[in-house]
Amino acid sequence: MTEAPDQAQAAPKRSKFPKTFYVANIMEIFERMAWYGFFAVSSLYLTSPISEGGLGFSSVQRGILQGIIPFLLYLFPVITGALADRYGYRRTFLVAFSILTPAYFLLGKSAFFSDLTGIGTFPIFFFFFLLVAMGAATFKPVVVGTVGRTTDDSNRGLGFGIFYTIVNVGGFAGPIFAGYVRAISWDLVFVMSSVWIAVNFLPTLLLYKEPTTEAESDEKRSFLRVLTDAQDVLGNGRFALLVVPVLLVVMVAGGEWISWWWALGVGVGWILVNMVWNALITQEKEDTPWFFQKARIGNWPFVLYLVILSGFWASFNQIFITMPEYIRDFVETGGLVDTMGIFGEGFVGFIASVNVDSVATWLTEQTAAHGAISVGETSRELFFDLVHLKVRVPEEVIAAELSRLSTMAAPEVGALETAKRWADEYRQINPEYLINLDAGAIVIFQIMVSAVIQRWKPFPVLVVGTLVAGTGIALGSIAVTGMLTVLAIVVFAFGEMIASPKSQEYVARIAPKDKVALFMGYYFSGSSPPPRCWCSTTPWSRASRPCASPPKRWKTRARTRRPPEDPCRHSTPTPMPTSNRAG
Repeated sequence: MTEAPDQAQAAPKRSKFPKTFYVANIMEIFERMAWYGFFAVSSLYLTSPISEGGLGFSSVQRGILQGIIPFLLYLFPVITGALADRYGYRRTFLVAFSILTPAYFLLGKSAFFSDLTGIGTFPIFFFFFLLVAMGAATFKPVVVGTVGRTTDDSNRGLGFGIFYTIVNVGGFAGPIFAGYVRAISWDLVFVMSSVWIAVNFLPTLLLYKEPTTEAESDEKRSFLRVLTDAQDVLGNGRFALLVVPVLLVVMVAGGEWISWWWALGVGVGWILVNMVWNALITQEKEDTPWFFQKARIGNWPFVLYLVILSGFWASFNQIFITMPEYIRDFVETGGLVDTMGIFGEGFVGFIASVNVDSVATWLTEQTAAHGAISVGETSRELFFDLVHLKVRVPEEVIAAELSRLSTMAAPEVGALETAKRWADEYRQINPEYLINLDAGAIVIFQIMVSAVIQRWKPFPVLVVGTLVAGTGIALGSIAVTGMLTVLAIVVFAFGEMIASPKSQEYVARIAPKDKVALFMGYYFSGSSPPPRCWCSTTPWSRASRPCASPPKRWKTRARTRRPPEDPCRHSTPTPMPTSNRAG
């Protein structure tokens, strides 16, 4: 009698992760601490007044920087990933850290170099930010490629779940350090980012084991062959000639060097030219020059996947690009401050710190500049000025206090008393700490979510994740209180937990073993935001402009607080004023 076969095949034994997997995760923590330590507060730094240590850029200039630079950052990994597969991951890491360490430090010295050279702060900051982008673009595909190369089918899902948790450990810790040191000096934010990157030289030099072999093999590809292989993933040379000019036109329009109507006309025109070009080509041979070939897409499923992926990342970018500015200007977080009081005054003082001396100085200066005022255009401007100092004071209170101080012989004495009272009654939570709930939720729940969805197919997972994230974005667009903002961010975080690690796992699974970093570079290109499209047209960014309509429903605490009136209600829109450093 024969023995019945097993009804279910035993699950394959999960492989152990090699040391290099853990080393890559450690490096990811410090790199993310550097990036998110800066990027989570970048909107506040760029748009805060020069008197408060910021650069005084307009929201339009902020949109250009946070649109064009990340746009390039997420395109470069296609090239850097391809080169890393060829020349080795360890060397590529060292190049990335050699760029990033000085670049972060110099980024915080943009105003200094502007004063030194006479060049406007804006182009100098743009250049140093571009260096940061180049360094980050060199690092990104290599660290994810390392995870891909050090995992297999038995542990890849868990490996990318662990990796994405680690990403957000750094993403959670970075803004906390940045939020603390920016209360001392904005310069320290950039110094800390530079230090975090410099730490990564140690594990790279001492512990990282090279997972690639081509650099030391006898069959090395030429530089030109590396670039050709990178292009062939998406299509032939004609397809590249079609796509690249369109992307450049979008980038130029994003910088407002040409109008979007011109960009649309040029883009559509170029597509029509290529359609005619294709129609005129009737015969092709194997040795036909590339420009006499029809434009062809190389890997249809992968290209479609990247297009869908871009929808998710378009939502993701709003959390760090436009939402901090919106929270600062239009979200009432005073009620959340009261709720957090259950954790003690020390905790409240940390998440909602106010520099009393700065508020007192501001009051003294505004009293000298304006004297007695009434509720109106001036009080609205002063309201928005005060939110940079992390106090949300009603216009009528501002007007009454300035009028009172203007009658005093020594207004600076009264200003200090008022500053202490305002710091207690009207303080707000730092926007970067609310944004940081995204990373915090992922650190707590990512492994659990990955375990639930590990057997789902990638496309449904990406669609579901994008829908959940979109729900969070929709909630955020109507958020006017701290609690609703927290809910929006947490909902978005679950969408991110569903979509992002699974998408990385899928790309690592389909990539040829010798081109993992290249495919990961294309993965990052799918998360590249079109310049300014996602940085200046959302409800959050529109609300941050001088002529934007703030939310109509405002929740208040026991004490009366109300938002500023819409400055466009009785006037025509005016351009956002620019800093004298924003050349």
